[in-house]
Amino acid sequence: MKRRKFIFLIAGATATCPLAVSAQQKIFRVGVLSAGASSSNPQLEAASRDAFQRLGWIEGQNITFERRYAENHPDRLPELAEELVRLKVDLIMAGGTLAPLAAKRATTTIPIVMTTAGDPIGSGLVPNLARPGGNVTGLSFMDPELAGKRLQLIKEVVPRISRVAVLWDAANPYPALVFKETQRVAQTLGIEVQSLEVRGPDDFASAFEAAKRQQPDALINVGDPLTMSFRKEITDFALANRLPAIYSLREYVEAGGLMSYGTSIADLVRRAVEYVDKILRGAQPGDLPVEQPTKFELLINLKTANALGLTLPPSVLGLADEVIE
Repeated sequence: MKRRKFIFLIAGATATCPLAVSAQQKIFRVGVLSAGASSSNPQLEAASRDAFQRLGWIEGQNITFERRYAENHPDRLPELAEELVRLKVDLIMAGGTLAPLAAKRATTTIPIVMTTAGDPIGSGLVPNLARPGGNVTGLSFMDPELAGKRLQLIKEVVPRISRVAVLWDAANPYPALVFKETQRVAQTLGIEVQSLEVRGPDDFASAFEAAKRQQPDALINVGDPLTMSFRKEITDFALANRLPAIYSLREYVEAGGLMSYGTSIADLVRRAVEYVDKILRGAQPGDLPVEQPTKFELLINLKTANALGLTLPPSVLGLADEVIE
């Protein structure tokens, strides 16, 4: 009877004292790796935090984060990735294409979840989307075929377009794919393409000067961590030079850009968090298929259109998922 009473008392104490259980719970350490700037997109960090909380992951209680940003200097990524490996994080979330590539080179055992990788197969991140194998999986941002759609949309807005400038990060393999596809479609439409290449923060001034000299009829921006960090400067340049522009992400339109067509980065980040959740609960990254975007959105900024003196055709306005006035 004494033994049974003792067991009963212990069970009761455990039930009424959650700390007795939570004190033994593992606190997972997740590394976050990005080529971009730490302050480039607080909305994405909020989306990530909310997604973790909905799945029961509370920072400081059962999960902690080691965040490393290359601050638009991708040559720092290998060092940052190796630092996360030395910290023995349980998983690495890596944004864009260059960050997961650096993480993959640094470890073959720690799970890596890509949040927005462009062309995972072509860049060598995974051998197969359906069954990636290895330690890398996550979300693909592979949509170079949208380059043609963006070119067609800007041509509807500016029908007499004959030359378009394309601003892209030449240090990133994904924008290179988008640029090539833009060139291909432009050739079929009889449009000349001007390449505005940037590789780091110091290249934007010269790219803008080159655009001024060539005087294109429109601008297309290829989104990636570098250009995302400078989206305000890009959209301000386009407006100041009365240059109709189309972007790949909604964040540029929210910063004052004319229009964008592409997938939602916030949605991809939320879905990537679901991958993290599954892996931390025991799933193997190699068994989780790499997802590709299935939903694309067209945003239009009417205030910017009016400032540029543009009257957007009903055919374009009718396609818009969201209009900012």
